Amino acid sequence: MPDPRGTLEMRLSVAPPTGGPATFPAGKVSAAPHRAAYVVQPVALDRICMVKLVRDRKKVPDFELSELKSSIAELGLSNPIRVESRPDGDFDLIQGYRRLSAYRELLKETGDVAAYGAIPAAVTEPGADLDALYRRMVDENLVRKGISFAEMAMLALDFASDPGTSEDDPERAVAVLYKSASYQKRSYIRSFMTIVRRLDKALLYPQEIPRSLGLTLARRLEEVEGLAMAIRAELADWDNRSIADELDVLRRLCGAVEDGAGQAIRPAPRPSRAAAGTRTSFTFDRRHERCLCIAAKGRLDIRLDRDFSAIDRTRLEQALRLMLDQVAP
Repeated sequence: MPDPRGTLEMRLSVAPPTGGPATFPAGKVSAAPHRAAYVVQPVALDRICMVKLVRDRKKVPDFELSELKSSIAELGLSNPIRVESRPDGDFDLIQGYRRLSAYRELLKETGDVAAYGAIPAAVTEPGADLDALYRRMVDENLVRKGISFAEMAMLALDFASDPGTSEDDPERAVAVLYKSASYQKRSYIRSFMTIVRRLDKALLYPQEIPRSLGLTLARRLEEVEGLAMAIRAELADWDNRSIADELDVLRRLCGAVEDGAGQAIRPAPRPSRAAAGTRTSFTFDRRHERCLCIAAKGRLDIRLDRDFSAIDRTRLEQALRLMLDQVAP
């Protein structure tokens, strides 16, 4: 007896290339009966837009993209991307950011328009609500190997910030997007949202933060006033840092800003970095304010929430002379 739920198999002749010279053999598409049918066809890369769904993709190396490019060059694309047609004749990307990125890089590197000027895409008509499109994108990211908690947190924040979605609260957005995840995993994602909110622009490699470090860092950012500022200062003007460099700063500062009694202490000197020179930073409380100090070769920065230009020049000079007599006699 056939399964009462049924399945629907449709053989589709692939439509002619949309704006590109590439050709593809006829394909076979299977879909559940309740899902909208789609046509797989080649779509020109320059006609695919990435604005419908917010994607907070940081400009950092994707170490697995080269493997994907090699696979595409040798075997072709195993799964088409998914796009939605637009009234102007172009298409919005729904799924397949990395596959599209690989095609664009291959086209740039080879100049082979016939091979990489268009990409196989499952084209659907407009109609799906934005929440469903975000969940579809999230589902794809969850099955992709190695997606990090930071990236999942970014997706939730993007979802909440998009005016077209049903939820504008990031905490509740996690529950909407990650329904299938365990309560514990959703809790981890919410913790990483703290890191993304406080440090996103300062970090080059948030996706490399391991879970244990991320949970500690998120907790310390909530507990320790000035920690985010100290991390930002430590990473400022250090664009050539490695993943290990960045993680070392996070481990060192989130573990050494305060001792068990809550008193500010000076962290151990940071490892030297040949390209940028040695630098040490620390914070401490003075009366009713937090002071951040950054020491480097030929430079000492003291940061307080006050206007030093308002201090009498003679008085400021005398204070600096006294300090220098103590630290650099």
